[in-house]
Amino acid sequence: MTKEVWADKIKIAKGLDRNTEMLSVNSFGIYFEYRSETNLIVHFKPLNESFSERAYGTKNGILFNFERDLIEEDDIEYALDVMSCFNQSPQLELDKQNEVEQVQKVMHLVVDEYNNSNSSYIMLKTVLKVLLLTLIRFRNDDFIGQDLNQKRLFQFLEMMEITFLTQTTSAYYATQIGISEKRLNQILKEKLNMTAKQIIQQRQITEAKRRLIKSELTIKELAFLLGFDSLSSFSRFFKKTVGESPSTFRINHR
Repeated sequence: MTKEVWADKIKIAKGLDRNTEMLSVNSFGIYFEYRSETNLIVHFKPLNESFSERAYGTKNGILFNFERDLIEEDDIEYALDVMSCFNQSPQLELDKQNEVEQVQKVMHLVVDEYNNSNSSYIMLKTVLKVLLLTLIRFRNDDFIGQDLNQKRLFQFLEMMEITFLTQTTSAYYATQIGISEKRLNQILKEKLNMTAKQIIQQRQITEAKRRLIKSELTIKELAFLLGFDSLSSFSRFFKKTVGESPSTFRINHR
């Protein structure tokens, strides 16, 4: 995949304020705030959310903003670890010099590949994965107790990642979590400002794009794989959301 194709999937920039434009609402963000050689604050922006207020107004930092496409969806355990990392709490503080240096080394690998005129999409995804796995390990060591609704949010996201191809109704997930469908949507609206149906559909679009680019499935086969009852209903849904038909998207992005 050429750099022109994936250039809009990731950006790295210095500083962060309320006017900083993200790639999209449905993108991940990490802001590394440097305080000293032994103190690094890592701010997380989950999908469909903004950074917490504490992240803004610090000039001495670097922003990594990337689309969900850069998370390898075939590795479900890794994808779930990433979702957990971003949804545990808004920030992580590293206050040991060896921890700060370790994160900085991997950050530099990502920045170098990003700025390389001959950069490789596969290499960029790989070094980004190393950075995320490093943060996940520190995150797990620094785990903070979550409130009940935060745990329910992650339950929903975790189940959806595993079953969204076969289970596309919010009622199913509410039943599995043990709450009403109305209550599930209230929690999701509070945390992500989206309903369960909107989040499921967003996940379907991400998967549809990925498979249109990477797989040899026909569009009709893909429609049924994603739980649609006809090719026409999938095509209407895709075009309404993405702005172009599945066939046009496949041609333009392969």
